[in-house]
Amino acid sequence: MITLPRSSGILLHPTSLPGDYGIGDLGRGAYRFVDWLKAQGQTIWQVLPLGPTSYGDSPYQTLSAFAGNSNLISFDRLVEDGLLDKGDLADTPPFPKDRVDYGWAIPFHNQKLALAYHKFAANPAPALSQAFRQFVSENHFWLGDFALFIALKRQHKQRPWTAWESELRRRDPAALAAARAACAEQINLERFRQWLFNRQWSALKQYAQGKGIRLIGDLPIFVAHDSADVWAHQSEYFLDENGSPSVIAGVPPDYFSPTGQRWGNPLYRWDVMKAAGYTWWIERIKALLCLVDFIRIDHFRGFEAYWEIPASEPTAVKGRWVEGPGAPLFEAIAAALGELPIIAEDLGVITPGVEKLRDDFGLPGMKVLHFAWNGPANPFLPHNHRVNSLVYTGTHDNNTTRGWWENEVDEQTRAFVKDYLGQDVQDIVWTMARVGMRSPAKVFIMPMQDVLGLGEEARMNRPGVAAGNWTWRITDAALTHPGKEALLHLTRLHQRHPDQQQ
Repeated sequence: MITLPRSSGILLHPTSLPGDYGIGDLGRGAYRFVDWLKAQGQTIWQVLPLGPTSYGDSPYQTLSAFAGNSNLISFDRLVEDGLLDKGDLADTPPFPKDRVDYGWAIPFHNQKLALAYHKFAANPAPALSQAFRQFVSENHFWLGDFALFIALKRQHKQRPWTAWESELRRRDPAALAAARAACAEQINLERFRQWLFNRQWSALKQYAQGKGIRLIGDLPIFVAHDSADVWAHQSEYFLDENGSPSVIAGVPPDYFSPTGQRWGNPLYRWDVMKAAGYTWWIERIKALLCLVDFIRIDHFRGFEAYWEIPASEPTAVKGRWVEGPGAPLFEAIAAALGELPIIAEDLGVITPGVEKLRDDFGLPGMKVLHFAWNGPANPFLPHNHRVNSLVYTGTHDNNTTRGWWENEVDEQTRAFVKDYLGQDVQDIVWTMARVGMRSPAKVFIMPMQDVLGLGEEARMNRPGVAAGNWTWRITDAALTHPGKEALLHLTRLHQRHPDQQQ
């Protein structure tokens, strides 16, 4: 069981940070944000999954469960390390400051990282070269397969691994050996990019810890089909003879969608993973804990039971609940790694079995205020909050609080909010912040969009909508917005400031 002090923090993905190169990165904007958190009495920075994104740009559908998103690498930090010159960045395009244009930013980042690699390979500084070799050695469990996977995807014009030659698809040892030899330079480039991400993120984490800021990372329960993980561990997934999923993950009809959500991720063969001692899961948790202090596991309820959808079905309606791995998985992880600094995303259809699994391991759960307002028994209302939980105004999947109030809340709900509060709502954002701060839950988290009072235009994700997500960014001006003063005031008023922690 992890012990969290009464505290508060901000949800902001690094891609949303300010910066000059088309996407938030781990440079000046990230360090300024840590300083901003410190100044506002916040002690938690929560991020979304940090992996390398693919089609659709979703951090929940990545090319690896272990690798980092190399688009987050700061070019200015590479200049400091001597891996780029300032002149190398003179051709930086006029990227938009308030959103990410992935189609424009990613090729530019790939070009500059390749240039940095060639400079490193041509004249490696001894200290950097040693650090690179050490990183490769320490991450052998996943790094070799990932680097080869990315090199082969480039060779095959980004086609999914199921469209490769059968020898590579089936991982024939001779074919893999030949590919490693033919793609040696590309493989080393990918190792280099992962090393740079790890190096810069580790430095940022150390800086944050020095400021009293702890990081909450995010771990999706399922992985993308077109990923190094599925390609390298095919026997641990329900796949047909061609490598395509026979059944896929999703959720039944819910708050977000009347037809449910058909995620498309392949499902684990938990019996095979159990027979292997859950090694892949232990290594996955171990790797992420090198980057963050706590792990929020997305769709935690899938460990108790998950929604299995035949791959041939166009929606999630015709699925079924299938028993998950349950306690033995967490027992194996705890036996290997010790205390579980895990937060359970226990939203959606939650059963007594899910609650028991969460509580047996002392894992904090989540409460979302946007979901709270349909009657006094609602578990998301503050008087029903458990102490061992985190309360949010909304999450990355919700509208902003202002957007929710303006576009999604009906008159009946407005009347209940007024009745519950005992007064009219003057400013919904800071009203919800005050309600969340007042909660008995140990931790309160507020998306940065809410601090800035932004509407629906600043929403990070719309579940079930394939395009246009994950693009929102802040500018440097956001860090001077007067919302910071309200945040600091409420943090002190409700004894969540670090100076007030026992």
